[in-house]
Amino acid sequence: MTASCALQPVIVGAGPAGVRAAEALVAHGLRPVVIDEASRAGGQIYRRPPASLAQRSAQALYGFEARRADAVHAAFDALRERIDYRPDSLVWNAHGGRLDVLHGPTRSTSGVPYGQLIVATGATDRVLPVPGWTLPGVYTLGGAQVALKFQGCAIGQRVVFMGTGPLLYLVAYQYAKAGAKVAAVLDTARLADQLAATPAMLRQPAVFAKGVYYVAWLRAHGVALHSGVRPSRVLGDATESRVDGVAWHDGREERTLACDAVGFGYALRSETQLADLLGCRFEFAPLHRAHLPVRDAAGRSSVEGVYLAGDGAGIMGADAAEWAGERAALALLADHGVAVDTARAETLERKLHKLGGFRQGLERAFPVPSDWAAHAPDELVVCRCENITAGTLRQTVSVNGADEMNRLKALSRVGMGRCQGRMCGVAAAEILAHATGLPLQQVGRLRGQAPIKPIPIQLAACEPAGDAGA
Repeated sequence: MTASCALQPVIVGAGPAGVRAAEALVAHGLRPVVIDEASRAGGQIYRRPPASLAQRSAQALYGFEARRADAVHAAFDALRERIDYRPDSLVWNAHGGRLDVLHGPTRSTSGVPYGQLIVATGATDRVLPVPGWTLPGVYTLGGAQVALKFQGCAIGQRVVFMGTGPLLYLVAYQYAKAGAKVAAVLDTARLADQLAATPAMLRQPAVFAKGVYYVAWLRAHGVALHSGVRPSRVLGDATESRVDGVAWHDGREERTLACDAVGFGYALRSETQLADLLGCRFEFAPLHRAHLPVRDAAGRSSVEGVYLAGDGAGIMGADAAEWAGERAALALLADHGVAVDTARAETLERKLHKLGGFRQGLERAFPVPSDWAAHAPDELVVCRCENITAGTLRQTVSVNGADEMNRLKALSRVGMGRCQGRMCGVAAAEILAHATGLPLQQVGRLRGQAPIKPIPIQLAACEPAGDAGA
């Protein structure tokens, strides 16, 4: 059945969720607007290099995920003439049924009205800083992966990867496979954590096998793997402005290793700022250790006409993002009287539900270090935009009595800089919870504000008062 032409669906994001959502809408006769920050569809996981660069094979870029990446890219390419695709475009605000969009190459902004909206904004790194993390040569794991996939280069000649999560081993494998020197992988998770999680992770045996393969391959190629560590600091000479090593504690003693670049991160966190601006209701999700926008099994948010899909509403991985994108599109259609394949919708929901057990296993295998805040020294820079230290945050708690994230922000300026708390918000919440003795869920979250990502200051200055407040 063909959908009514009165529908005006807009999809924000062109990763696996956004592409599959667009595909489902097009199949029902619609021509959605697809807004993409990148210049080519694929999202972070299936990021494509610029067309102007020498093209590498999908196998070289995505390894085991080459077939899936090819499938997503092919699906999008087949849709290209049947959608209104807007690449290089950043949604930086939302109000009154309109999205404010910055087109990067022309540095111009425009308003995009929507009747129905699918938010597929993906995820970014979960950052828990370590002393020295602001030195040049330190990247997040996602940043290190972008350099390799998009620009075809490594972040250094001798790289250490540290933190925890499946991405830690995947990026290390990708770097070593590409010919870079990986000096070591430092994992804060213990081997015992991973063994205990094995039964749950075997619910997705193919995915589990890939993880085992990465670890075995790294070991076989001489990469040192250390588990159960506590990163102490990134070493470097301020006058040289470059990393020259890392230090960590292995439970018995402090150890050091020379390197010229570090990739670090503690799995991923959802990009929720747009859902916040749209007025979606949030709840604390213990599995994700974060406040997330609430959605039903089909992807409907608490706001009529707004649907949530993919990692932007909870980290579930690329396969789940594809299913969630299609399911959200089917929900949008059904909500507007369009006949959809209900059996297909139920199948998608079953697949998504089944992944829940595996997701529990991943959290068991790679837990966020619960004692990070206790070990963060006072001089550690938590918010690099505003140069706010852990000591300043603790003093704000002890002197001013701050016990909630937005109060902490108002009194200390943490999260007021260019990133709007996207990088420092997780760490600041951990420090606040530890300093007050309150549960993490009770200290709340930083409210999203426009612009949700940096835009040229002249554009913000031209916006009516209240539209572009920092």
